[in-house]
Amino acid sequence: MMTNLFSVFDPSTSIMGLSLNWMSTFLGLMFIPSMYWFIPSRFNLIWNKILLTLHQEFKTLLGSTGYAGSTFIFISLFSLLLFNNFLGLFPYVFTSTSHLTLTLSLALPLWLSFMVYGWINHTQHMFAHLVPQGTPPILMPFMVCIETISNIIRPGTLAVRLAANMIAGHLLLTLLGNTGPSLAYSILSLLLVTQIALLILESAVAMIQSYVFAVLSTLYASEVN
Repeated sequence: MMTNLFSVFDPSTSIMGLSLNWMSTFLGLMFIPSMYWFIPSRFNLIWNKILLTLHQEFKTLLGSTGYAGSTFIFISLFSLLLFNNFLGLFPYVFTSTSHLTLTLSLALPLWLSFMVYGWINHTQHMFAHLVPQGTPPILMPFMVCIETISNIIRPGTLAVRLAANMIAGHLLLTLLGNTGPSLAYSILSLLLVTQIALLILESAVAMIQSYVFAVLSTLYASEVN
């Protein structure tokens, strides 16, 4: 029984005395083995097509200076977020990507590793990024401050964007769903149509947000070379 509107987002909710909510992060692994052990299916062909398209796009974003195989970390990141976002729409499945604990744990180490690598190996290039081309000399100190702040808040914006989009849709679905028992039958049919439309929208948001997270991470990586 749900005792609180936010209890669906509570990571400490236990099942038979065991806190297994965070195990939902690994539910996406159930979809992977069939690709490797059975004859290629339509799902396999579609998924491979998606991964190849992403590989080409991330390779273009990283440019010629990117290392061979560096796109695979971003493809893996996209797959992890896509499975978690999408499976979180199912009833009684804990959405781990709606928590800053997970999203910040993904965004912060990525950004930090890019910064450390860039400042150690391409120091002059990193300094050049702090002042956009064509900036008047009098504005240069202000631009350095602005660019530094915008660079520092990048992992936070990545994490908050994903978590906020996930939690907003889930809250809206929960709020509308809780009003169902108190509505008349004539309005209930309208509520069901609205819920289905919202669920389709949330499915699109789940895919778009995982793509945005992966693309922005790729763009941040491309700036350090």
